[in-house]
Parts: sequence; structure tokens; C-alpha cells
Amino acid sequence: MRAAFCLAKGVLPERTSKFSRRDFTLPQLFACLVVREHQRKSYRGVEALLRDAEHWCRDIGMKKVPDHNTLCRAFHALNLGRRAHKLLDVLAQWFGVARQLGHTVAIDSSLYDTHYRSRHYEQRCRHFASHAKNTANRRRSRSAKRTPKVIHAADTQSHVILSARARIGMGADYLHFEPALLDAWRRSPRRLHTVLADAGFGSEANHCIARLDMGIRSVMKCDGGRPTNKPPQGHFRRLMSRQLAGSQKGRPYGQRAQIETVESMMKRNLGDALRSRSDRGRRHELLLRSITHNLMLFRRQSRGSRQSRTQLVFPS
Repeated sequence: MRAAFCLAKGVLPERTSKFSRRDFTLPQLFACLVVREHQRKSYRGVEALLRDAEHWCRDIGMKKVPDHNTLCRAFHALNLGRRAHKLLDVLAQWFGVARQLGHTVAIDSSLYDTHYRSRHYEQRCRHFASHAKNTANRRRSRSAKRTPKVIHAADTQSHVILSARARIGMGADYLHFEPALLDAWRRSPRRLHTVLADAGFGSEANHCIARLDMGIRSVMKCDGGRPTNKPPQGHFRRLMSRQLAGSQKGRPYGQRAQIETVESMMKRNLGDALRSRSDRGRRHELLLRSITHNLMLFRRQSRGSRQSRTQLVFPS
């Protein structure tokens, strides 16, 4: 909570308006929202948690615990669609000072549920889908239009998310390759040498953007789409078909599994279902979870975990 407050204090304004009440500041409420995501609580649940641990609030200068309505309004007032980039910039600087970032970044997308579903419910849906295929296909087509999706670019050495872009609905991944790579390149304090991605991002245009425009070696599969015996079109895609043939164990492309680890960490630690009901709220919740993931890594490394003995300190 203190790490989230230190992060937001240098980025977020104290108040959203000059007419706002003076009970809490926006950085303090942001820290409470990070605790909510970390503990996987509802607004009422995190209110009860903070009342039981009031010393957490006193550590960041809060005289009382905010109620659930205040936290809900603060979540929408944060406007993370515009401010999340600045928060990720500062987090990347913190990890850069600690020399935790490497030279390779991996990009991948992941889908989230719009509400919690038990494993038994999913099994029953698959069972009945085989008996009523038309009904199941119509249900999937309606839900796909509002499926939350996030595109992450993460450092393969430390699992730090350098770029997060949230959207609603299914769609092609290759369209988000350029902005995700540009954000990761801008936030990386050390020069990026390699970018890894799966076949969903492996278009010839994306190879040209990475290799010719940015000077970064792109390693992406080219076997997406309908299977065919014809060689891929484009110089770089044909090059990938030769270089990525066979097992990639011990090779650079084998490190692409680290981005899958990042997605698994987020869903296991923070949940694979969202609580927001609106499309805007779901996008902002995905961005807040990405920031919370980085803060969890920062606090773990600051305690000297087995993965990293470097002692981090909060920047002043």
C-alpha cells in the first residue's frame, strides 16, 4: 500500500477538482484500490479490510477509512485510460534504477471473463454445446463482442510489464504490435535487442517496423491462419519459417514462454474475472491490474527474494 501511494504521489494530482472534499487525496484512494485488486475484494470487502487494519491507512496519512462509495467514485475519477501510461513510466524507472530490466521483451494478448464462472459451470456449458451447437455459437458470438482483452509487453528477465493496452471485443492482434513495442522501447532504460511474439503478431509489416524502423530483432512465428504448403510471403516471414523450424529449446524464441508466465501470474494472483460492468470500467480495471502486478514484483524484490537479492528503496 505504501509503494502504491509513493507511486501515485508523483503522478496523480491531489484533487480531481478544486471543489472536492478534503477528506482524502487521489493518491491515497489509489493505494486503497491497489489493495482491493491485490486482495481480490469488492468495494465493501476492502472497506472492511481497511477498518480491521487501520494502521495501513495511517501509514499514508489517512485519518479515517474511506467507505465503499468513495472508493467506487475514485476508481472512475482516476481516468486510468489516460494516466496509466504515466504510472507505468515511473514503475519502469524504478526497475531501471535497480537494474532489473533486460534487453528482450515479449508481447502477447490475454482474454478475461466478464464475471466469475466456476469450473463446473464451464464443463456443463461445453457438455450442452455439443447437443445444441447453433445456440452455443450464437451465445459465443454475442459474448465475444464484449470480451475484455489486454495486450502486454513484458520484460523476459524480470516479468515486469512495460506496456499494457486494454480493449473490449475480439480482433486481430497484429494491429496492436506497433504501439505495444513502442511503449516498451520508450520505457526500457537499456536498449532493446529482441522482441518475441506468437503467430498472431507475425505480419510482414510488424517485422519491418521492428527491424527497419526501430533496429530491434523481431522473432515471431509465421504459421498462423489456414495450413498450407506454400512458403510465407515476405522476406522476414520466410526467414522466420527457416529459423523457427523444429524445437526452440535453448534458443531465443524459447524465452517467449516468459510472457505466458506473466499472464499466468496475473490470473492466479489477481483473478481471471473482472468486477466492473461497463466497457470503460473493464478497460480501466485491466490497466489497474497491470500496475498492481508491477507493484507486487517491486515489493517482492525490495524484500530480497530468491529471484533477486537487490535491495530496492522507494524513490524520494
